[in-house]
Amino acid sequence: MSSKNEEKLKFSAEISKVLQLMIHSLYTNKDIFLRELISNASDACDKLRYEALTQPDLSRDGTEYQLNIKINKEKRRITISDNGIGMSRAELINNLGTIAKSGTQEFLSMLTGDSKKDMPLIGQFGVGFYSSFMVAEEVTVVSTRAGSNETWQWHSLGDGEFTIIPMDEAPRGTSITLHLKDGEDQYLDKFRLRHIVQTYSDHISFPINIIDEEGNSEAVNTGSALWMRNKSDITPEQYKEFYHHVAHAVDEPWLTIHNKAEGALEYTNLLFVPSMKPFDLYHPDRKPRIKLYVKRVFITEENVELIPRYLRFVRGIIDSQDLPLNISRETLQHNALLAKIRDMVIKRVLLELKRKSESDAEGYAKFWANFGPVLKEGMCEANSPRQAIMEVCRFNSTTTQGDALTGIEDYISRMKEGQDTIYYLTGDKLDVLRLSPQLEGFAKRGIEVLLLSDHVDDFWVNVVTDYKGKKLKSVTRADIDLDKVSSDSEDKKEEEKDKDQDANVQALCVRIKEILGDNVKDVRTTSKLSNSAVCLAVEEGAMDFRLERFLIEQKQLNTASAKILEVNPDHSIIRSLAGKVSSSASAKEVEDATWLLFDQARILEGETLVDPAGFMRRLQGFVEKSLAA
Repeated sequence: MSSKNEEKLKFSAEISKVLQLMIHSLYTNKDIFLRELISNASDACDKLRYEALTQPDLSRDGTEYQLNIKINKEKRRITISDNGIGMSRAELINNLGTIAKSGTQEFLSMLTGDSKKDMPLIGQFGVGFYSSFMVAEEVTVVSTRAGSNETWQWHSLGDGEFTIIPMDEAPRGTSITLHLKDGEDQYLDKFRLRHIVQTYSDHISFPINIIDEEGNSEAVNTGSALWMRNKSDITPEQYKEFYHHVAHAVDEPWLTIHNKAEGALEYTNLLFVPSMKPFDLYHPDRKPRIKLYVKRVFITEENVELIPRYLRFVRGIIDSQDLPLNISRETLQHNALLAKIRDMVIKRVLLELKRKSESDAEGYAKFWANFGPVLKEGMCEANSPRQAIMEVCRFNSTTTQGDALTGIEDYISRMKEGQDTIYYLTGDKLDVLRLSPQLEGFAKRGIEVLLLSDHVDDFWVNVVTDYKGKKLKSVTRADIDLDKVSSDSEDKKEEEKDKDQDANVQALCVRIKEILGDNVKDVRTTSKLSNSAVCLAVEEGAMDFRLERFLIEQKQLNTASAKILEVNPDHSIIRSLAGKVSSSASAKEVEDATWLLFDQARILEGETLVDPAGFMRRLQGFVEKSLAA
């Protein structure tokens, strides 16, 4: 082999950063490098087994798939090899030299440069092939792609670059040789390696053999698909390690869902809900990460949504007994059997989440903090089980304090006599929402309001209009009459009496509409306010404030619509203006006050002012007049 055939390439900047963390790793559990390499080797065998179904020549060298770990104490090397799909030259470069996982950019943006702080992030990210450099000072990969007679060697010291060299043809598959660092000789011990395999990789469905220096080979894993075993035979530790394998993550699974459906449709699912957010949770692709098996043969996790995108945080496998092994990946997306499996899996996941919410409120609150906004995306999707999703949703409300949350059923149980509507308020920040004037009348009557501050809330509330016969309505709607819900009949009579006696307020509303013109759609009195003089509201069927602003920001809407100005007839300012509305001498004062009140209402709702300079001039005038009095 001539050196002129050697090609030297640089790692992408992102991978170089990951490698530096691995090389200088303070990670407390370096054993996971072997788990990661075995997991990759298992995936390679899975891929070949599937592709060989339609291209038998790919497996002409044999279908007895296996993984081998060979020890060389003299040269202080261990080699992990498989006879799976292998890699071409281009695949070696793409898989080992550039970004190999969506979410890498998000991961890197969270790094601080402090190894002690960053290594836990490495664990969350999933270390993959690059974990080799935690124990090895150099790594050599030799690979032959199935169906090809070309063999390539990839080699790196982890120093920012790697080399690619053509080799004499070698057997199909990939071998990774680790040249161990000083102090890592523990990984040359057969018993230590056996312990690591049995701890982390016993579930791998292909034989894993350890070969010592004398050439003795020992199979060290059970080699049976974990999901096909009885649940009673599987330990929590085995479930955890399978989760680590299938999710390429190192956190603890928060929820494990393992069940087998029998009857007209037969399948097994082993699914996990992580305890931490995956780094690609909000990646624009929003891809689900569930692996499809048919009769224990891995088929794909791409181009098919075994679960909907609003459950994309779920990890695991689904194994069907009814699909044909030679099914085309292109036809999977529209397969009727898979559609039925998908519907049944959705029901199962939502049922298990509901049970968990009832049995572990504290743990469920942590789950909701991680995945609540994603789960609520489901209520925006057509044909989704919106009522079932709503059952497992949790919300802040005007009766909850701090981080406490409430469910929709608990909200309904606290509804006032005469209340037939579930009320909510959307906004950017929870603490700002709690101070909104829109809530005053509700608080006065003890009516609970849900406070929604996630961006997705602006969308699903426009799709979900009711829950079990109870209407959902924003408190910003102009047609809300709270008097019928009031439990204090005497207060209600007093309010009605005041309205009857003060016809001037109605005249004031007419005058305000004249002053503001097209800036408002209408001016009306309301029972929603108690401490504030005015607020803005929107008509039934119109877009709420925040959604409209979002569409304007996204240039999907040109201008904001005119809102309704609601007036509190019992407020001292309104009563004072009502007394002056018929006086020509007070016309200027009424006009200035009207614009100030309107601008105040716009500011509170995050709306822009029509005339900022005019607002400042009027405000200054009222302050000067007040100080001079």
